[in-house]
Amino acid sequence: MEFVIVTGRSGAGKSKATEMLEDIGFVVIDNMPPQLLPSFGQIFLKSEQDFRAAVCVDVRAGKEFKMLYGAMDELKSLGIDYKVLYLDCDEETLVHRFKETRRRHPLNKNNTLEEAFAKEEELMAPMKDRADYVIDTTHLKPAQLKARIAGIFDGNLQQSLQVTCMSFGFKYGIPADADLVFDVRCLPNPFYIPELKPHTGLDQDVFDYVMSFDSSKQFFEKMKDLLAYSLPLYAAEGKGNLVIGFGCTGGKHRSVTFAEAMYAALKEDNIPVNVFHRDIVK
Repeated sequence: MEFVIVTGRSGAGKSKATEMLEDIGFVVIDNMPPQLLPSFGQIFLKSEQDFRAAVCVDVRAGKEFKMLYGAMDELKSLGIDYKVLYLDCDEETLVHRFKETRRRHPLNKNNTLEEAFAKEEELMAPMKDRADYVIDTTHLKPAQLKARIAGIFDGNLQQSLQVTCMSFGFKYGIPADADLVFDVRCLPNPFYIPELKPHTGLDQDVFDYVMSFDSSKQFFEKMKDLLAYSLPLYAAEGKGNLVIGFGCTGGKHRSVTFAEAMYAALKEDNIPVNVFHRDIVK
């Protein structure tokens, strides 16, 4: 049985996240009042069915939102090992999304939208700190968000450290949810090879080109050594999700190659891992 609390900033994609969790088999309740969490937890425990539950709780609860922390403690006392999924986004993108949808921010009553964002960020900070999984949706399309969520929850992965190998382009910004970032711009770039430029690291010719150099092979082996040492330490500290970013200039060639190579290596070692290419279609 799995119990997930979905929360985060308004406009960051919580509704999409709950839809995607429902698609992969979760029973989902959106906008649950925090004080009802312990009662729902008891129903969850008494159920004879082995089901997966996800509840979305956020500042739409108004003044009662602060009751969420006590409700979470009650869930723990009931023996429910829940996980917290936090959706985040940068403010510029949030402003664009609210203006595009013309929806009112839950805290935007007698203040400006920017003031509502600031108040919400302050209210949500403790939840972000307690989150097991943080996904920054600033640069994500719905399909990419679905891939991230499926990679984390589509299986019984929450019982151990879940690793995500993410490729990205530095020109589009460093992923805010990356725990470790490796810069592979120091390696030979297929972008300058005419026949390779239109392809990506998902194509065998680009992959083989990047990994044909001794510098690439040695760099990759040193990355593996670092992760072999550090992953058990993260797991021992109780970290549920580790995002490893591999960045090159545009996020299509070298970074994709390294993310795919590390994904394959970790999978071979039976480590729960998924791979995600943020900027490959840009």
